[in-house]
Amino acid sequence: MPSPEEFARQNIDVLLESCGWQVQDRRSINLSAGHGIAIREALLKDRDEVDYLLFVDGKAIGTVEAKPEGYTLTGVEEQSGKYGKGLLDIYPKWREPLPFAYESTGVETQFTNKLDPSPKSRNVFAFHRPETLLEYLEPNANLNTRLANLLTTDQKVSGSNPLGRVLDYQAITQILAPQRKSVFAICLTLLRRKVSSMVTAMPAVFCLWRMSGVV
Repeated sequence: MPSPEEFARQNIDVLLESCGWQVQDRRSINLSAGHGIAIREALLKDRDEVDYLLFVDGKAIGTVEAKPEGYTLTGVEEQSGKYGKGLLDIYPKWREPLPFAYESTGVETQFTNKLDPSPKSRNVFAFHRPETLLEYLEPNANLNTRLANLLTTDQKVSGSNPLGRVLDYQAITQILAPQRKSVFAICLTLLRRKVSSMVTAMPAVFCLWRMSGVV
């Protein structure tokens, strides 16, 4: 009978394959066999190993740390971060340390994008597809990075802004500027403050979309 962690890895294998990853053992690595390859128990420096090492187009891009079902994943991202820095020199890589890390029980999965201005793990419903992780490497692809460049309260509305004549700019920037690290935090701020003025709330959302490059 498989151990709880072995059972979790069996589920993770299925989840990875359903998202476009080809799972391989480290004894039979063929990085040219597909677009996305997940190597089980890949060797690292100092005789360490990671449960899964993810490759896209032949280059390492992320890791997956497997834990048994019911294991609390909070805090495990620190262990994943260590793996992302310990790659053997023989592995080609997109970046060093690796930009993406997952922790999974096969039932619950969390993801950390190290390219965020302030990287934090978050729960995800599934592993990202290989092509999605490649897109995340593109300049300006990271929404939180674009949010970090939002205008601050000391920056005036330019004359080219079509809303500049009607917006309460100070009120809008009070909502946007303090929460520049996360789009989720901004949305939460809008809800917590119960912004009732459409003159403030709707333009704030519009500015969020425009400044973050969504529209």
